[in-house]
Amino acid sequence: MSKYYFELTLKPQNHYELFLDLVDSLTEDALEECDGAIIVRSEDELDDLKFGIEEFSKALNTKCEISYEKKDNIDWIKQYQQSVKSIEIGSFFIRPSWEEKKEGKIDIIIDPALSFGSGHHETTSSCIEAIDEFVKNKQTVLDVGTGSGILAIAAAKRGCIVDICDTDEVCVVDTKSNFELNKISFNDSWIGSTSKTDKKYDVVIANIVADVLVMIASDLKKCMNENGLLIISGILDKHINRVLNKFKDLEQIKLIHKNEWVTVIFKNNKES
Repeated sequence: MSKYYFELTLKPQNHYELFLDLVDSLTEDALEECDGAIIVRSEDELDDLKFGIEEFSKALNTKCEISYEKKDNIDWIKQYQQSVKSIEIGSFFIRPSWEEKKEGKIDIIIDPALSFGSGHHETTSSCIEAIDEFVKNKQTVLDVGTGSGILAIAAAKRGCIVDICDTDEVCVVDTKSNFELNKISFNDSWIGSTSKTDKKYDVVIANIVADVLVMIASDLKKCMNENGLLIISGILDKHINRVLNKFKDLEQIKLIHKNEWVTVIFKNNKES
């Protein structure tokens, strides 16, 4: 990659489409349209293109603002990778694929994507703490609103039988990819929420938002086995009482408070 690149920006007062067609026909370099401007970027100098546009503007008798700059060519991939850091949470070590695993820790690889969940947010890290403390080998687990799948992967790495669901198809696709990246598998998946299953689980996890937790509280509880656990998060502390009130028929066994975010672990002591 060259140390520098050249950026040519033109903003015609009229005949925008004609200018766009001209630029498109004259160059195969990177081309961007932004707020009425046409931007060309290249590692090669663009003086000839600039001259052609100036002459074209004169021929059309149309004013065209033109700027031409030489800029530092930043290694965006390297810069991005340096900004994404691994994190250690209890027994787990969560890392992007370009970092090395840590000996003695349960390894989770998560490459950031469009879906939420890389372990750094307070809600995600506190849910992983809860999984580390309460979730046991061979338990059945449902991850509701799976996002990146990091919580489901943590449970699977504990030797659990894991189902995942999310209302966003992108999240389900991302989770499947992340499971493959970690060389593990889940049991079942679907697009939607808990209302799409009649199964009951030893552990139900829902890291969503307070309003949704309140709305689907009954469905979450229906998915719990007798003596099953429910881990809920995504709750701002100002909403905690409203959420706790919806789950008051369960036994609250732990509350994790990180900054303004709250995670709660419940146990179902009533017969299903």
